[in-house]
Order: sequence, then structure tokens, then C-alpha cells
Amino acid sequence: MIASLEGIVGTVSADSLVVEVGGVGYRVYAAPSLLAAAVPGTRTKVHTFHLVREDVQALYGFASPGELGFFTLLLTVNGVGPKVALAIVGSRPVADLQLAIVQDDQAALVSVPGVGKRLAGRICLELKEKVDAAGSAAAALGIAPGAEGSRQGDVVAALQALGYGLAEARAAARRGAAAVPVDASLEDRVKAALTATVTD
Repeated sequence: MIASLEGIVGTVSADSLVVEVGGVGYRVYAAPSLLAAAVPGTRTKVHTFHLVREDVQALYGFASPGELGFFTLLLTVNGVGPKVALAIVGSRPVADLQLAIVQDDQAALVSVPGVGKRLAGRICLELKEKVDAAGSAAAALGIAPGAEGSRQGDVVAALQALGYGLAEARAAARRGAAAVPVDASLEDRVKAALTATVTD
């Protein structure tokens, strides 16, 4: 499994780039934001999802672990394949997309080519449920019900379920905690953390 590539940018096309590593060129499908920043002849590192199927192998590349994590999360939704997931990730900053899902803002997803209203609804429903489940699991592992450490753990777990890395999730949870009351619900805390990330 290829988790990342670091090498020299070769050719860049409309939907992919070639990363040359040790004399081997790897074609990596990527969102427009990553492709726009790729300059042939310069060194780059991309975080990759290695798709392996009976009839095809492909690499999908991302600029950050957060983008990769969110892409992987999208693939768990029935009806979302790599092409659609990549289009969603590339449509706007990941924090904006995560906030849209938590707030059930289906219009933000319908604006992405290949995503209809029904699929957008399914993405919001299934991923919001995963965030809630992650919060419940974190609460079960917390210091004590209602304790500040437990509530922050809920938010961190929920953000990780949305594709954040542990360090990113902890930083976002800290920023969001300052913007909500002490007795705020998990959903409000996650929204505040995502909002803080968007405006950071």
C-alpha cells in the first residue's frame, strides 16, 4: 500500500500529475488545488490513497493528511466512488465541507459535479451519524460524564471521524471550546471547532 510519495513533479495534466521517485513515475489523480500548485521539475510530497481492484490500480493524491482522511471517509458512503469523493474534496476547503455536513447543508454538496440531492442527503446523514457515534465512543472512554476532559475528548473523536489527524483535531477542539458555553452540546462544540478552523 502506497501511503505517500515524495519526489520530483513530472508532467501535470487536467486531472493528474506524475511524481518521479527513484526513476519511477507514479501517476497520481488529484484535485485542481493540488494540480495548480504542482510545478514540473520541483520537489513535492503528496499523501496518497492507493486504490486496488481486480481491474484497476490507481493513486489519488492530497496536499494534507486531513484531505486524505476526509476522502477516505467519503468512500464509506454508499454511492460515493473515488471520482466523486475527489471532486467533493477539491470543491472547497475540507473544513468548510465538514461544517456543511455537520449542519446538514446539502446545497454545498449538490454544487459539486456528480453529486445530486439524494446523494448529498445520504452523505450528510451517514457522516453526521459517524460523528455522533464517535462522540459517544469517546464519552465512554472519558474521565467522567460531564468532565471537561471528557467533553473535549468527544469533540476530538468527532473531528477524527471527519478526517482530521489527532493533532489537528486537538487544536481545533481547543479553539472551538473558547467560543461555546461550558454546558454546550457535542454538536455545538463540533460546529464551533469547525468554524474556528474555517476562520483560522
